[in-house]
Amino acid sequence: MKEYIYSRNAVYETLRAKRREIFSVEIADTAQEKGKLAEIIQLARELKIKVTKVPRAKLDKIHDNHQGVVAEVSGYPYSDVVDILELANSKNELPFVLLLDSLQDPQNFGTLLRTAEAIGAHGVVIPLARSVDVTPAVVNASSGASELMLIAQANLSQTIDALKGDEIWVVGLDQSGAELEANSRHLRGAIGLVVGSEGDGLHELIRKKCDILLKLPMRGKIESLNAAVAGSVALYLAYLSRQK
Repeated sequence: MKEYIYSRNAVYETLRAKRREIFSVEIADTAQEKGKLAEIIQLARELKIKVTKVPRAKLDKIHDNHQGVVAEVSGYPYSDVVDILELANSKNELPFVLLLDSLQDPQNFGTLLRTAEAIGAHGVVIPLARSVDVTPAVVNASSGASELMLIAQANLSQTIDALKGDEIWVVGLDQSGAELEANSRHLRGAIGLVVGSEGDGLHELIRKKCDILLKLPMRGKIESLNAAVAGSVALYLAYLSRQK
């Protein structure tokens, strides 16, 4: 299945990752070939990918936020949970896995992927159904981080069982949990961090399977943060705790 990746960072990272088949790159005829766009053109030529200048109106029909460039590519290459654990092992690092329980919003998904990539998580697991997939909108929202991450589609319940069987501590981010503390011992070592959906949070089965439930401390008047913000904060807290 072919699809169009749009926006400069998304197209650049897709080219750099070399994980998809890239059929063509189209540049708006009015776009100035400098900065990131110049890097895209140079990289595409190095990879022997056809670069064509087209009327901006053609790109507008694909997406209004194309930033002057789109790439026609193959579908997203999902990985396997085993691949994620093998990546951690190859780096001689304790596994750090992000699990997303039925996240629906592409922007939230993209934000969490960008954060996960930034802090060095080894991979992300999403459900087989009732969840947003890695669509062009997600690639754009993640600024191309999706192309650099191992993302697996799997049964979350079974995945959690498998992680626990490999002595990976599974932490659920949930408002019913205990308050998360700085340098928490629960975020050190091999961990799987589970973030719930925007509205309902964690499903009951997933909640019960977690080794522990934690929540971010709230001192203001709002009751909670959205999934992307809360998950990103928790990812960074885990990253810092794992450095101790």
